[in-house]
This record gives sequence, structure tokens and C-alpha cells, in this order.
Amino acid sequence: MTTFTELLLNGISMGSVYALIALGFVVIFRATEVVNFAHASLLLAGGYITASLHDDLGFWPALLVGIAGAAVVGAAVEFLVMRRYRGSDHSVLAIVTIGVDILLTTELTRRLGTDVLPLGDPWGDDVLTIGPVSLAHTRIAAFVAAALLITVFLLAFRYTSWGVAMRAAAESPETAALMGVRLGRVSLGAWAVAGALAAVAALFLTVFPTPGLERATSLAALKAFPAAILGGLDSTTGALVGGLVVGVTESLATGYQSELSFLGRGLGDLAPYLVMTVILLMRPAGLFGTKELARV
Repeated sequence: MTTFTELLLNGISMGSVYALIALGFVVIFRATEVVNFAHASLLLAGGYITASLHDDLGFWPALLVGIAGAAVVGAAVEFLVMRRYRGSDHSVLAIVTIGVDILLTTELTRRLGTDVLPLGDPWGDDVLTIGPVSLAHTRIAAFVAAALLITVFLLAFRYTSWGVAMRAAAESPETAALMGVRLGRVSLGAWAVAGALAAVAALFLTVFPTPGLERATSLAALKAFPAAILGGLDSTTGALVGGLVVGVTESLATGYQSELSFLGRGLGDLAPYLVMTVILLMRPAGLFGTKELARV
């Protein structure tokens, strides 16, 4: 029971980080109806900026610069690349994001090389022990930070003019434009917010027990993609639920790998995609996604 509790708590903590990444996918999709495959490079960019500056600036200033830097990179991608293809088919735009991801990731991995960069976080390898259950301080910090950021985002999405504009653009871009909503500004803001969320997620993906930022860190975005899909790519609530489902599933599958050895190795990496497939077979739009009806 102790093992299960530890795995469950770790899964919820990592799930909240995956929810931050999934929320980035959802924000951009709601604003532009484009699946952003460049999200992994935004995550890597935010982590790289933080890791490069923490020795000179200290951890917290470096983290703020990393978050701002990732937001700027996201906004630059939208302004310099995506805006040039406005009006194109959404599948074409998705392919463009793949090209952007290849360019950014190649440059960042060239800079990283084979190095593993610590981000200078203040938690180190400290562990909180309550009875028989142990949990790393980094996992607690990840859950608290993700919960606060998600709450702030949902409040902004619900009550600010930016949130109203984004919801209007997601509902009907043409009508929103006629009512004075600047779709370009909404799209720019969505990419910036997605980049900022990715930078925060990069921090908690590279702290203890992970040794630090490396070339493979961006692959974590691929684990968050099933979270966005199974929750519903146009649903902020779905991103949160999907992130938790993926995090808990991955943690339990990895923790009980020895008992499930008959299914082969690497089950923890595969389990989120299996869950996504099962859910999509039952609900093609995801758990909270909008169903599209067509009259024939």
C-alpha cells in the first residue's frame, strides 16, 4: 500500500506538469485551430535559457527570464512564421509547426551537445517523509506551482478581456473579427502563454530525480500530447484531467513494471498512448472535447 501511495502521489505531481504542457497545446488550438507540434522546442528553449543564466543571475531571476524568453520565442514563431500562412489549411499549418520544431530543436541540441545542465533549483534532493511515505520536495513544488498557474490561467481565461477574446475566437473566428476582436493579437498571446507554461514545465521535468536539462528533455512534450488529445484538444478542463490521467498511468505502470514484465519493457512510456487509444475509441472527441455534428 505504501508503494501504491508513493506512486500515486508522484503520478499526480508529474500529471500536473503534463497538464501545463497540455494546456499549451489547448491554448494554441483554441486560438488558431492549429495543432502545435513545435511545443517541444518551446519547452527546451525555456529550460535552456534558465539553465544558462542561473549561475550569473541566481535561480529565481533566471527562471523569470527563462519564462519570458520562452514566451518571446513563442510569440516570435507566431509573428514571423505562422502569421505568414494565415488562411491556409490547418493541416498545412500543423506541418509548418513541425518544420519550426525541427529548426529550433536542432539549434538548441547543437548548443547543448552531450551536456546535462542543472537548473540550479533550491530544492536539491530533499525528501519529505510522512510515516512510511516519502516524496521529493521537487514533486511537491511541481504540484503547488502547477496548481497555482493553472488556477491563474483559468481565472484569466474566464474573466479578462484576453480570455473573452480567445473564447470568442474559438467559438467563431469570423464573428469575433466582425465584433472587433483582433485575431492576430489573440493568436500572438496564445503562443506567448504556451511558451511560458512550457518553460515552467521544463523546470520540473529537469529537477531531482532527473539529473538536469539534456537533449531528450523535449521528448516530454510527446507524453503531454496524449493528455491534450484524450482530454479534448479544445478543452482546458480536458487538458487538466488528461495530464493527471497520463501522469498517474505512467507512474503506476513504471512502478509495477516488474509485476507486468510479461507485457514487455518500457510499459511506462507506452501506457499513456494505450489509455489515449482506448478513450478515443469510446469518445473520438476526447473526454471533454466538443463533438462536431454534420447533417448528411
